[in-house]
Amino acid sequence: MSKKRCSWVENTFPEYIKYHDEEWGVPVHDDRTHFEFLILEGAQAGLSWSTILKRREGYRNAFANFDPEKVARFDEAKIQELLQDEGIIRNKLKVRSAVTNAQLFLDIQEEFESFDTYIWQFVGGEPIINHWESMKKVPATTKESDTLAKDLKKRGFKFTGSTIMYAHMQACGLVMDHTTDCFRHEELSS
Repeated sequence: MSKKRCSWVENTFPEYIKYHDEEWGVPVHDDRTHFEFLILEGAQAGLSWSTILKRREGYRNAFANFDPEKVARFDEAKIQELLQDEGIIRNKLKVRSAVTNAQLFLDIQEEFESFDTYIWQFVGGEPIINHWESMKKVPATTKESDTLAKDLKKRGFKFTGSTIMYAHMQACGLVMDHTTDCFRHEELSS
């Protein structure tokens, strides 16, 4: 018998199912992973997550294995090179924002000792465990994502609006939004 999953992952490609089953909603406490999702979620703006997930390796190669210190040092020549890279979404604003956000990410690490310490404060240090019966009930934003997005904007971050940051919170397990009929709900609720 096959496992019951959240409706958004049905009839998709293997990497998408693996992402749902192994990553989505699992609490992240690694700064590089947080940085990876900042880049990927920002790149997703206006696109589907599957489009980005299919290019994840391209992003890993283009953005120095998601090393924020290296990305923060990307110069104009490197940005122009990235805008020719078919392995990523070649949107000028999104590529430039990744470099700017890397620089600001380092500022947050310096201020809070880690980005992880910074971001988890927006949920009181513990995952918010939701009990949605269907994906239709899952909000696009919450007061927590609104507060986080507002703070990031104040710091100069780009492509980090409340909807994008709620997706980041879901991806990195600050919020657990697997539906109650999904096999991962019980696993991540305990």
